[in-house]
Amino acid sequence: MKIMNLRMSYADDRGGSPAQTGCSSVGHYAAFLIVILCAVVSAQDLDRDISGRKAPSVTLSPPGVTTITRGKPGTVELRFHINSGFHVNSNTPKSEFLIPTALKLDAPTDIMVGKITYPAGEEMSFPFSPDEKLSVYTGEFPLTVVVRPLSIVVPGKYMLHGELKYQACDNAACYPPKKLPVEFEVKVVKGPPPAHKNPAQSPHVHG
Repeated sequence: MKIMNLRMSYADDRGGSPAQTGCSSVGHYAAFLIVILCAVVSAQDLDRDISGRKAPSVTLSPPGVTTITRGKPGTVELRFHINSGFHVNSNTPKSEFLIPTALKLDAPTDIMVGKITYPAGEEMSFPFSPDEKLSVYTGEFPLTVVVRPLSIVVPGKYMLHGELKYQACDNAACYPPKKLPVEFEVKVVKGPPPAHKNPAQSPHVHG
């Protein structure tokens, strides 16, 4: 009886029976989750409302297979496309606060990635910074990558993987930076055999 009285007293102090108190706690927890979910959805809707348009994107045209002679450098060209209404910072933006477009690659063993060449940016000004010209890419822009398989590489096809990091903007504002997965294939072939010169014959040798 004492135990039962204590339990009843505890429940009375909390303002209800044990079952009612448990249900109340579950109800508060469920309400809290609903509030959090609503806040997340509202934030997502707010982001969509602020942009008022489709999100920026950069895509890579499917690159063909580039044939490279082992032991010698070869050049791979990659062409990227920016959707209409947006631009991305060039590889050399004029403001230190802007993130440059940059390609990073991982190559298979004994295949070296050399110089990556970026095009010059187009200087443009925008409403969000009318007094400042920014260096940007619009529409389509190419990159070239020097790839050199070592002379010991077994001939065959090899895939190189990496990512293009960029920051896109429209005429009103800039968006958070993104990373685009990049991959392309090279075909490594043997070089032509070295040419052998016939030794010069002595003029005194007669057939």
